[in-house]
Amino acid sequence: MVSAKPPPVTLPNRRRALRSGLAGGLALLGAQARACEFFTGTLRVFHPWARATLEDETTAMVFMKFDEVREDDRLVGVRTMLSTGAEIAGQGVKSPGGVVDLPIPRGRTTELSENGVYLRLLDLQWQLQVLRAYPLDLVFEKGGTVKATLSIDFPRSAS
Repeated sequence: MVSAKPPPVTLPNRRRALRSGLAGGLALLGAQARACEFFTGTLRVFHPWARATLEDETTAMVFMKFDEVREDDRLVGVRTMLSTGAEIAGQGVKSPGGVVDLPIPRGRTTELSENGVYLRLLDLQWQLQVLRAYPLDLVFEKGGTVKATLSIDFPRSAS
């Protein structure tokens, strides 16, 4: 009696599998890199972020960068479920409390940072938790409304 041989098992080509995996991984990395860029017709908003807050904190400082500015514009409003209001604050800011009015000049980079001018969310409704992301609408005078994402980083160390 002649025994029939089973059909040969075909294994995937290792190089093809590695290339596919690498291409897929790079595509995911590219998507993550772009996730912190938001555009209007006049500028780019880069990486809006804040530090995690403690349970009893009622305000949060928000940081981001505005670049690729093709036309003078102004940040005139902020809407988020996280707070009931916002204001521009920091070194040298002379605007009344509870007002968002930040000039963004053409051809320059404007940065909201921990060591300078920043956006402050007022009357927080929730604690900002590490590694979470929350919706944030930024309203510009000429560029309109941008639906951005606010990323939450680790709290500042107590030292």
